[in-house]
Amino acid sequence: MAYNSVANGLIRQQTPFREIFIQPAAGDSGTALGVAFYIWNTLLGNLRTYVMRDAYLGPEYSDAELEEAIRSFGASYQRADDVEERAAELIASVKIVGWFQGRMEFGPRALGNRSILADPRQPEMKDLLNLRIKHRESFRPFAPAVLEEYVQEYFEDSYPSPFMLMVFKVRPGRSANIPATRHVDNTGRVQSVSRSVNPRFWNLIESFRRRTGIPLVLNTSFNENEPIVCSPQDALHCFATTKMDALVLGNFLITK
Repeated sequence: MAYNSVANGLIRQQTPFREIFIQPAAGDSGTALGVAFYIWNTLLGNLRTYVMRDAYLGPEYSDAELEEAIRSFGASYQRADDVEERAAELIASVKIVGWFQGRMEFGPRALGNRSILADPRQPEMKDLLNLRIKHRESFRPFAPAVLEEYVQEYFEDSYPSPFMLMVFKVRPGRSANIPATRHVDNTGRVQSVSRSVNPRFWNLIESFRRRTGIPLVLNTSFNENEPIVCSPQDALHCFATTKMDALVLGNFLITK
């Protein structure tokens, strides 16, 4: 039930509840975490000091490890200290970009660390992604990753949704601007992106906004009919076997 993002979006709109938290790994892995918290808080009597503000709990790789993986793979690459700007420029040029940064996400959603990113302004982008990479049903929508500061400007009755677990209506005046992330019923499964939580991803979207006037990008999981990539080797393999245009691994950029 927790992954019913349509129902989740309606909770705040149609019930008295105003502060809503939905665990980003609402399955067996999240249950294990809940049991650990239950023991810590209830059975052992410890205070609830931990607040889950992000889902970036998985493996992380240093630049040295990333560069070694790229060299071992035999790919040509360049180091770029402005990878957010470079990636935003590629996305604004209608390129599809693999984005691999920091710790992997906990749970089934790609939240800007193991993501494939694209231009939300292009009506054909959804079909292009399905044709070139995802190969999934045409009715399944792609999500908008939105700068936290602009969520309410683009979506009605919206609420912070950092884990991409709520669906909101796109405001009528904004629908035409983001066709690739708008479902047939004019909704979007929103990820709100906070500068304090994921500064690099926020900077990428902000750079895209400065170029295009649109404060969001299309965000889908970094995979092709397999689990989301975890290691740089996984990312390089997926990049090589699909029709992505570019891959950013940490501070390294690879283009086709």
